[in-house]
Amino acid sequence: MAANRPILWSQSSLTYIRVPSSASVILQRHILATCSWRVRSRPMDYPANERLLSTAGDLRMPFSDTVKYSILGISVALLLLALGILVWQAFRCCTTITRQDAVNRDLLCSVEKSRTRRSYSGAPCTRMENVSTEVRRLSRCLSGASYPTSESRQVDGEEQDTIKKVDGTIRFSIYYDQLQSQLVVTVLQVEGLLWPSQTCSLQPFVKLRLMWAGSVGVEVDDCTDKEGEGTAPILWTVLQEWRTRIVKGSCNPLFGDQFSCIMQEDKELHHINLKMEVRHFDKFSRHTVLGEVRVPLGQLNISYPLELQEDLKTPQKDLVGEVLLTLKFLPTSQRLEVGLLKVRTVLTEICSDRALYARISVQCNQHKLRYQKTSAVAHSLVTVFNEVLMFSLPECPLEQCKISVSVYETHITRKLSKNLIGQLTLGKERNSQDKHWSLMMCSVRQPIAKWHGILI
Repeated sequence: MAANRPILWSQSSLTYIRVPSSASVILQRHILATCSWRVRSRPMDYPANERLLSTAGDLRMPFSDTVKYSILGISVALLLLALGILVWQAFRCCTTITRQDAVNRDLLCSVEKSRTRRSYSGAPCTRMENVSTEVRRLSRCLSGASYPTSESRQVDGEEQDTIKKVDGTIRFSIYYDQLQSQLVVTVLQVEGLLWPSQTCSLQPFVKLRLMWAGSVGVEVDDCTDKEGEGTAPILWTVLQEWRTRIVKGSCNPLFGDQFSCIMQEDKELHHINLKMEVRHFDKFSRHTVLGEVRVPLGQLNISYPLELQEDLKTPQKDLVGEVLLTLKFLPTSQRLEVGLLKVRTVLTEICSDRALYARISVQCNQHKLRYQKTSAVAHSLVTVFNEVLMFSLPECPLEQCKISVSVYETHITRKLSKNLIGQLTLGKERNSQDKHWSLMMCSVRQPIAKWHGILI
């Protein structure tokens, strides 16, 4: 009986109470009634939960209306600014493309007009022409009179200015010692110099070059002189180069500097000119050329000391070689590719320790980009480079860009020593170089090759 009796336990005290079996039925009914009452009474708790939810929904941020409206205004202003920048960039891109198309259209029209006047037809040819034919054509076009001497030039990567009006004379002496096969040149005095600048005093010095005539160009139909006949420029080579001391603050400087070199044969004197340039010294290597004198040694009897006095003349450039360049413009990436293929010069003797390299720089809107140099290649009659240098151009019209190429000779054993062979400037503003530049603009994304003369 004891085993069949139910056990009554309370949830709070967890104590077990044994009850008699007769009272078990009554107890069970009581428990069922209690549970049913609890089930009926539980829905009464829901209104309290709904009140809590409604109270949580009525919670607000601890900010005033002024702060909220300020944050909203700032968000709207930033959104409008972003949209404005997007619209401005799209307009700028469309304007650039339209301007580039207009420039290309104008160049095409100008080229077509020139072809119509000259009875030419067909699209510009992008293939490389024969080297010998191009050299002969270049030799006929590159005359001393075809290059203006009153413009600003670049030597050693720096600007070199010239004076339009030339005044003054230079006194010097020349002597050739036949026993020792030695040529002696003495610079005595420069007189009558005029310096228009009032900010700084004149600091003159004389630069001397022995120029040897290597070859003579061939006449062409494109370049003619005043009489209608073709001109034949001479391809020169610099044998020796000297420089006198600097005399400060004098328009009539006295020098007395003497220079000498060994000439192997007397017949070489018939092909040598002595070129003397009077310059004003500048600490940034932008020396101003005041005037020059050219003396052909083959026309003088210099077997004994000969003293001469010559008037200064307008400086002129001399052709010392040719460079085969390729130009390619990429409008999408705004890049300019300059390829240096070949360099042709005149060699008096072949030396295994001499090498050539070129330094190419691009100037856009009076701003010079960082220059790039090619590798050094052994110097020969025709030096082959086949190198392409790329320049990223700023956002400015391509017509305001200029390319400067300087060719140097260096010694492999002495890496610090270098000698300028010649230099050329290629740009839209120069009439003599407009043809190559126009062909590049008409054949976008295509390399255009052409020979150019290097001057000194």
